[in-house]
Parts: sequence; C-alpha cells; structure tokens
Amino acid sequence: MDQSQAPVLEALAAYHANGHTAFTPPGHKQGRGADERVVRVLGEDVFRADVLATGGLDDRLTSRGILQHAQQLMAEAVGAEHSFFSTCGSSLSVKAAMLAVAGPHEHLAVGRDAHKSVVAGLIVAGIRPLWVDPQWDPGLHLAHPPSAEAFAKMLADRPEARGALITSPTPYGTCADLTALAEACHEHDRPLIVDEAWGAHLPFHQALPTWAMDGGADVCVTSVHKMGSGLEQSSVFHLQGDRIDPAVLKQREDLLGTTSPSVLIYAALDGWRRQMIQHGHALYDHALGLAAGLRERIEQLDGLHVNGRDDFCAPHLAADFDPLQVIIDVSGLGISGYRAGDWLRSHHQVDLHVCDHRRISAQLTHADTPATTDRLLTALGELVEAAGQLRPAAAVDVPDPHQLRLEQVLLPRDAFFGPTEQVPIGKAEGRIAAEMLTPYPPGIPAALPGERLNDAVVAYLRSGVKAGMLVPDASDPSMDSVRVVVED
Repeated sequence: MDQSQAPVLEALAAYHANGHTAFTPPGHKQGRGADERVVRVLGEDVFRADVLATGGLDDRLTSRGILQHAQQLMAEAVGAEHSFFSTCGSSLSVKAAMLAVAGPHEHLAVGRDAHKSVVAGLIVAGIRPLWVDPQWDPGLHLAHPPSAEAFAKMLADRPEARGALITSPTPYGTCADLTALAEACHEHDRPLIVDEAWGAHLPFHQALPTWAMDGGADVCVTSVHKMGSGLEQSSVFHLQGDRIDPAVLKQREDLLGTTSPSVLIYAALDGWRRQMIQHGHALYDHALGLAAGLRERIEQLDGLHVNGRDDFCAPHLAADFDPLQVIIDVSGLGISGYRAGDWLRSHHQVDLHVCDHRRISAQLTHADTPATTDRLLTALGELVEAAGQLRPAAAVDVPDPHQLRLEQVLLPRDAFFGPTEQVPIGKAEGRIAAEMLTPYPPGIPAALPGERLNDAVVAYLRSGVKAGMLVPDASDPSMDSVRVVVED
C-alpha cells in the first residue's frame, strides 16, 4: 500500500475544498455557532475539522471506505493483520478485546497489576478473573509484569481460562517476555491480549522493547495519545491470527463505542501513522539518544538515582525496559515523589507523569528536544537544593507482596452492583470492597470490588493519602470511609 497516503486527512481537506454546507451535527456548524471566547482559546481550525464521520467526511453509506483504508494502512505499517481505530481511548479498546475472548461468567487469566480499565471490563462483562501475580521487587516496592511461567501454570491448572491478558509495558516502562508468554498461551490454544497502552511507539525502532505483534500476541491495545502523536482518547487495537474473529472484535467495539466518533482523533491517528512510517526511525534515534544523555546528567545530581535495566531487569523481575520512561528515585533526598512532583509543577511549571511514595517519572517521546530536557534538568537541580524544605517524607505503609494480594471473595460485577454501604475506614478491615481503590497514576487498583480488605492495604491507602497519594475513583477520595458489600 502507498504509505504516503493519509485518507482521513485527505478526505477532510476535500470536504473543505468542496464547500459542503451541513444540516447535520455537530451543532456548531464548522464553528459558526461557537462562542468567540471559546474560539480564541481553541482556535478556528478545531471546529473546522470537527465534522460528522458518516454523512460528512464520508457519505451516508461510507462507500468511499475512508476509515477502512486508514485502518488497513495502519495494520500494514505495524505488521498486524487488522487494525481498528477507537476514539474512546484504550480504556474502551481493552474492554472490547476482553469481550471478544471471554463472555459473562467465563474465566480469563489476568495479571493482577492490570489497569483500572481492565477491572471495569470485568465488572461490565461479568468475566471471572483468574489473577496472576506480578513479579514484585520488595526492595523498590514496585510490581513488574507477571512471568510467562506464572501464566503457563495458571493456564495448565485452570483449563477453563478462555485466554490471558497482560499489561506490558507498565507505566514504569517495564516489560514482559511477550514471546514466551504467547508461546505458553498458544500451547493451550488460548489467545493472548496485551494491554500495550504505553507501547504505541514500539514497532518503529529496533532498540525499543519487542512489541506485542512481533512477540506473537493475538490482540494488543495501544494508546497513541500516550507515546505517539495522537490526540487524547486516541487508541488503536491490532489483531493477528485466527484465535479471535476480527468481525467479533469489531462487533464488541461497536457495542461499547460511541456512535459519534471524532474525525479530529481519526485524522491525528492517520497522520501519526504516516509520520512514523516516513520518519519514525530517525525520530526515535534522536529520542533514545536524548534519553540516554538525560539519564547520565540526572544521575550526577546528588540524591537522585535514575532507574534503568540494572534495577528493573534482574532475574525474576522485568524482561525488558523502555528507556524513554525516565524513572527517578528521590528517596535519597529524604522526600516523597508526591512532594517532589508538586514542587516541580508549582515552582517550574514542569508536569511529571508518575509520582509515588519514592519516585517521579518523566516520559520522553519523539517530540522532546534538548530544550525540554534542559528545562527538566534545571528544575531537578533546584529540587535538590530545595529538598531540605520538603523534608521529612511522610511515611507510607507499603505492604509486603503477600499482604497486597487480597482474597477475591465475590465476582467483581456482583460486588460492584450488589447491596453496599459506606463504613468508616477504621471498620473496613475484613469487609468486602464494593469499589475500586486506585492510587493514580499509574491507575493500578490496590483493592478491587469483591476483594476482602485487610489491615495492611487499608493502612497503605490511608497513609498514602496523608502523604499525597490520589485515589480518585473511591467514593470517598479522602479515604475516611470506604464502600463495602452488605453481608448477611
């Protein structure tokens, strides 16, 4: 196929050139009805590009196949057999992938370090999770993707599992051995779903970790807005092999997705694919070099340590690591990542990705330049000097791995939709959670609906909130109380 084409962008340009007059949504009618105060902030072109997908960009019957052409180009660009665009983020895409593999009351092997969107999929679909424990680093208090051996054992012990789902890379950049995992799944003729939200860039440079399709996964979900040039909410899921019917996957996406997709998001996805095919390798050559230099310079700052493969990829930990995730341990300064991240934003207008009890992270992409990394380095240097004002780090009671693994008493769906009550946090120990309790970012639930809370996880969340942790999906984000199942 001609990868220099961008069908959505070209159709959008033709729409304007042909002078269409729309008597359809969106109601702002190419911005003519938009408040001028809004236009001053968003710009006229945002409204001009916001056209109806069917009956606007394409005709009523979608006879020009504009979106289909763009998706075929994407599949060829990354080496998949099928690609599907989503304008509802990977939070929707991963649910569609799950529903294409397992139905209500069927079993799915899932890494317990899954994102909250996966848990939401379990709740919506009524799927029964078979949890596979991540690989835990007790020294750094950090979870890495589960091993292929752990998934292989689960599939052997629980043949009712309809497939497996793993998150790789994690928000910390650590990756699973996807090749070994795919082989383990396929030995049991079960599909592998990879939540690769943080890995949209992986197909475009050989120095980056193996991406899901090259590793043999059946379906993977990517968030192009995270590491690519897509707009927020842009996601693509890719499919290969015959274990999942592409028509079924598309049907599941249609079930969950919007009937009013954003042409703006489609257009950015289309343009990003062309950009990567034409310039991706050179762009990531530059980005990887920039990241390597930044890592070395941060390491020279007193009290800061940049985590890398030596920290994360030891035996029984992660299989690989994405160096574009610059994970900085600030515990040597005697401060928390929460306070460090807040200080950098308020004093230097530097916005970071993950901030936890001991780390901050800076996500680099092909868009970064020496100017952006120099600004980060300057801010970090001043953070080191200001650390005395930010001490002491508030204590966070991080449990050991066996204390973090709560007992799954009820199906997540049953706990979430069943009778519930709000109880003071002091009375939550031993009760069954009826909600997700998710430190964010990175968005991995500490407790799920249907899990029985213990004192260690309650103390972790309570002390974490006091230290600056955000738990936004809790009914009471202050963690003074928690929603639990009403039990006889």
